[in-house]
Amino acid sequence: MAPLKKTTLVVKFGGTSVADPECIERISKICIREAKEHNVIVVVSAMGKTTNTLVDLANKVNPNARGRELDMLLATGELVSIAVTAMSIQKLGHPAVSLTGWQAGFITESAHNKARIAEIKKERIEKHLANGEIVVVAGFQGITEEGEVTTLGRGGSDTSAVALAAAFKACRCDIYTDVDGVYTTDPRIVANANKLELISHEEMIELASLGAKVLHPRSVELAKKYNVDLRVRSSFEPEKEGTKVISLKRIKEMELTKAVTGVALDTKQAWIGIMGVPDKPGIVSKIFTSLSKRNISVDMIIQSVPRETYNDVAFTLPKEDLKDALAICQEILKEIEGTKIVSDSNIAKVSIVGAGMINRPGVASTLFNTFAKEGINIQMIATSEIKISCIIAPDQAEKAVKAIHQAFELETSSEPVIA
Repeated sequence: MAPLKKTTLVVKFGGTSVADPECIERISKICIREAKEHNVIVVVSAMGKTTNTLVDLANKVNPNARGRELDMLLATGELVSIAVTAMSIQKLGHPAVSLTGWQAGFITESAHNKARIAEIKKERIEKHLANGEIVVVAGFQGITEEGEVTTLGRGGSDTSAVALAAAFKACRCDIYTDVDGVYTTDPRIVANANKLELISHEEMIELASLGAKVLHPRSVELAKKYNVDLRVRSSFEPEKEGTKVISLKRIKEMELTKAVTGVALDTKQAWIGIMGVPDKPGIVSKIFTSLSKRNISVDMIIQSVPRETYNDVAFTLPKEDLKDALAICQEILKEIEGTKIVSDSNIAKVSIVGAGMINRPGVASTLFNTFAKEGINIQMIATSEIKISCIIAPDQAEKAVKAIHQAFELETSSEPVIA
């Protein structure tokens, strides 16, 4: 049995990185290179668009399939990826073993399609690492204590990788994708978007939750909680260092950075307004508790100034959850004796994010002046210490992103310093 190396590294490869045999050979070489210095745990997604194909198949067979059966189907996608990746690594001369999510020790709660990780039983992975093997783990999946197969929902492979990095106290978790890092905004919208060398967990969570597609917010939240360093890299250009995502506490001289780190655009949002809500304690709690029980997440929440004994409550949510949320809100409307429900799925959310915004005057005025100069009407506004989000018409979204990016001079680099 070979002695374990001092450090463990978790590397994750998304669907585009394992799309075909050529891609798989490329990532196998990356894994073998890293294995010279680290114990390597590899997490892979399903190949290419496999998951979408499986979802389409399920919808054709039974559009109302049970969550349990859907999980059984979707979990098969990663099984192909782990097997062929392990085969490829072995062909190149390094020992490797493939493990399903349940073989790797992922114990989850029982919620199908959106399960959360409860525990990782490390013994089997530790045994293979001690044998000098690269361990290839299926992301996105696990098993309940009762033996039911589950999937983790959107961003599940990222979450699997970060959870492993936390459990094994890895030196970092490298997320390989088809882009070479995190940019100040989508380069497909702004050609001179700047690649960030460094970003905090807090900023990355906001950017990811507001529409940036490089990392899923759930995985970054987990990294923040367990202080896991991330690095976003390209599997097609592995020589590039990518973008480091680390704790805000480790970044010093924040006063020297720009107030705004990035601009995010999300066109997959909708909003619901509940009109004539009684202005009484517990009413708003009833609304959002009911949505939470159905695993529907909301983002921006706006409550109007009370009119006599009533007010209006509006919130944004993923467009895919609109139908279910409207049905829930209709039930609540009768219960609370509200007036009516309105909704709109034809919206865009444009947001600015930056830890440098804290105690920095003038950020909001610059943003709103930019919207005014471009003739863009703002429908809703929500703020926090490090973000400002605005709902606007979708046909003005790209124009808004370009103007904001220029207004905050994000095309030029101004990196913080690691403490």
